[in-house]
Amino acid sequence: MDKTLYTIIVHSENFAGLLNQVTAVFTRRQINIESLNVSASSIKGVHKYTITAWTDKDTIEKVTKQITKKIDVLQAHYFTDDEIYQHEIALYKITTPILEEKPEVSKVIRKYNARIVEVNAVFAIVEKNGMGEEITNLYDELRALDCVLQFVRSGRVAITTSCFERVNEYLADRETKYRLKKEKEQNYEGE
Repeated sequence: MDKTLYTIIVHSENFAGLLNQVTAVFTRRQINIESLNVSASSIKGVHKYTITAWTDKDTIEKVTKQITKKIDVLQAHYFTDDEIYQHEIALYKITTPILEEKPEVSKVIRKYNARIVEVNAVFAIVEKNGMGEEITNLYDELRALDCVLQFVRSGRVAITTSCFERVNEYLADRETKYRLKKEKEQNYEGE
């Protein structure tokens, strides 16, 4: 069965324990999470989980439905790479002596539009943000020059390419329903 890298974006209320519930859905189906990023969203009190995993369409649909059923989850949607704009960030700690001795190290850093953010006598820190493949390629080239001391990368952050945020529509609809229900209750009490 063909596997695709899917990105699931989950919006939830900010309650302890939800991350465990969400990851348990993947564990039960024996799906390895490739990356996971959790942060506050643009909506107060709502957090955004960006999760990537290799799987098939049928399985990702089931996983997304199971996550949506969690009490504190507002919405969950899955996307392919052509439906989102995504980025990662990586930090590379490289040896300063090799950076100074080998001009090709600087050339590789410039080639990938990375930037040196810290330098001391022992090491330099290079920062690169961009697509996952670029981050990996830069690491491979720096490693081939034998200058990498440490390497770390973030999980994917993603935003949909559609013109609206689905959770905003969901919350607006929920607010309208709540307001209408309250008005109906007040009218009923007034009779």
